[in-house]
Amino acid sequence: MKIYTGGGDRGKTSLFSGERVAKSDARVEAYGEVDELNAILGALGASLLPEQQAVRDELSQIQKDLLTVGALLATLPDAPHFSTLARIGTERIEALETAMDRMDAQLPPLKSFILPGGSMQAAWAHVARTVCRRAERRIIRLEASGDAESPAAKRQNLLVYINRLSDYLFMLARHCNAAAGVEDILWNS
Repeated sequence: MKIYTGGGDRGKTSLFSGERVAKSDARVEAYGEVDELNAILGALGASLLPEQQAVRDELSQIQKDLLTVGALLATLPDAPHFSTLARIGTERIEALETAMDRMDAQLPPLKSFILPGGSMQAAWAHVARTVCRRAERRIIRLEASGDAESPAAKRQNLLVYINRLSDYLFMLARHCNAAAGVEDILWNS
């Protein structure tokens, strides 16, 4: 199978469910942001210290979750196979919350806003967090446009998961700074 098909040369692409849409379509924008986030998480995982294998494993699962999110966004709700797609279950949201609680218990209390940065790993986590927030905004815009209408159960946890993921990435940035022995950069207005 060739990676290039020429099918997108005129500004159109195929959704997972087969329909052709403009590459500027709100749905393509939404799953494109999720794809960018997934790539950044790959860079973050590659930058982790050897002793951070548990975090690398968490990120690997999150990347798999994001492929599910992308598939849901790239499939029209009335497509025949939409109901067979994997879902983001509450257990995935709870896993993020558990991980945040674990990291938070090991960190000093936060008493100020912090600036993105510190260690390389924390910087990547902050970049991922901002892209995650952008993806969230694109998904909300898609939902508001009516293009994402579907029975609530089909996408019910998707937005909650993305929202929780951005919180996780903030905590991960702080965790990465602590693991590297680097203090968070406090914002002193």
